[in-house]
Amino acid sequence: MFQKIVRTIEDFLNGVTMYRLMLYFLISLWLLVLVLIFLDFLPFDFPEFLISSAIILSACYLTNKFFSLVFKIPTNLESPYITALILIFIVPPAKEFSEYLFLILAGIVAMTSKYVLALHGKHIFNPAAAAVFITSILAIGYANWWIGNQWTLLPILIGGFLVIKKIKRFSMTSSFLITFFAATLLFGFLNESDLIKTIQRILIDSPILFFASVMLVEPLTSPTRKKMQIIYGLLVGILAGSQFSIGPVYSTYETALIIGNIFAYIVSFKHRLILTFVEKIKLAPNIFELVFSPSKKFAYLPGQYFEWTLSHNRPDSRGVRRYFTIASSPTEGNVRLGIKIDPQKGSSFKKKLLALEKSNKIYAGQLSGDFVLPKNKSEKAVFIAGGIGITPFRSIIKFLIDKKEKRDIVLFYSCSDPAEFVYKDIFEKAKSIGLKTVYVCSHPTPDWKGRIGRIDEKMIKEEVGDFKNRIYYLSGPSSMVNSYKSLIRKMDIKPHRIVTDYFPGY
Repeated sequence: MFQKIVRTIEDFLNGVTMYRLMLYFLISLWLLVLVLIFLDFLPFDFPEFLISSAIILSACYLTNKFFSLVFKIPTNLESPYITALILIFIVPPAKEFSEYLFLILAGIVAMTSKYVLALHGKHIFNPAAAAVFITSILAIGYANWWIGNQWTLLPILIGGFLVIKKIKRFSMTSSFLITFFAATLLFGFLNESDLIKTIQRILIDSPILFFASVMLVEPLTSPTRKKMQIIYGLLVGILAGSQFSIGPVYSTYETALIIGNIFAYIVSFKHRLILTFVEKIKLAPNIFELVFSPSKKFAYLPGQYFEWTLSHNRPDSRGVRRYFTIASSPTEGNVRLGIKIDPQKGSSFKKKLLALEKSNKIYAGQLSGDFVLPKNKSEKAVFIAGGIGITPFRSIIKFLIDKKEKRDIVLFYSCSDPAEFVYKDIFEKAKSIGLKTVYVCSHPTPDWKGRIGRIDEKMIKEEVGDFKNRIYYLSGPSSMVNSYKSLIRKMDIKPHRIVTDYFPGY
């Protein structure tokens, strides 16, 4: 029963983008708040809350629409609604004319910050945090972060967990929460506060879980590499849990996040690239390689991924942004994507990708990923790829071939159909640099010459004599990765020796 629930959650998360998931979460929370206000569990007037929500939503939507037209930049459809809902949850509903003006201004500043407070096409600050920070500095209005209370605690915990699981940022949120908790208790002790009440306030009556799972984790304004994400969490946790003031700037959640956003920008990929479509190559049934020419040269590590933005009419629940691993090597001039698409079940995004024509544009940003080779060239590795999860390995192995860099690597490449194996020519060439490829097929044809069945402990031990002395890289659908991760752990491989690709569905 438990495994069935876990599988259902995994299937749901793989079928929706992070942005759409966040929007569903915030809409559900807004509806809950509406019910709580109606039942008098929250101290707000029902009509005032509805009117305030409508004002913020309108301000965010219209401002975002205006700037997207002015700058001719495709936008994420969910973006203005997500920002508006966050603002609704952290600023008090308006009661008089000046407060309504503040709500309008907060929405305008939030969306304007995405376009004006940006460098190289990448905005620096979380829009909602920027809005309440700027308006508080100008003494126009303030955020009271009212969303943190006993009635919303459990829904935020559940929704926040799903968001963090989707984008795999447990280490970042954990480092933030631990540091925030420690800093808050420390300052409470120094100020001789009641520590029991302080702990209760943090756990029950604090918006900290909402802050951590909704605002802290925003992909565009937080670091992309895991080590930097942990440092980012520590930094924001210390600032949010501390008590300080520098002139008109006080220690608030929004101040902590703004400072953290600056750090994130410094340590992250700083560009938003425009790529021109060059050609489409059919590699196998339902598997295609798309080739793009970047607008400028950029550095990346083989095995990393981009967030791709492609505007199109009537996008489905997966939206206009998707994460795809870069299949090309940094040694190649063009950028390549390897995708698999089911003609019947394919997303609107992928269908638009396949319909691209020469000179069509696509946007890419948020270069990220720790699915890269260790710097120690003597480190032996095992690659395990399922289906189209082969793309990061294509990037890595092509890089090694071009650099003539020898590595001791065993690649297990698994597909259900012999016709689905791609990039075999590259893996054949890679024998010269130390690659051993084991092809595994679960439904082979009579002339199949590789391994048959499923990759298991016996197969790994037969093909890799020193299996305990290697680092393991897993790439493919989440269910496959989780399965092989469990298998390898049972073979007494330490967790830090297992690297998984960010693969949010294909």
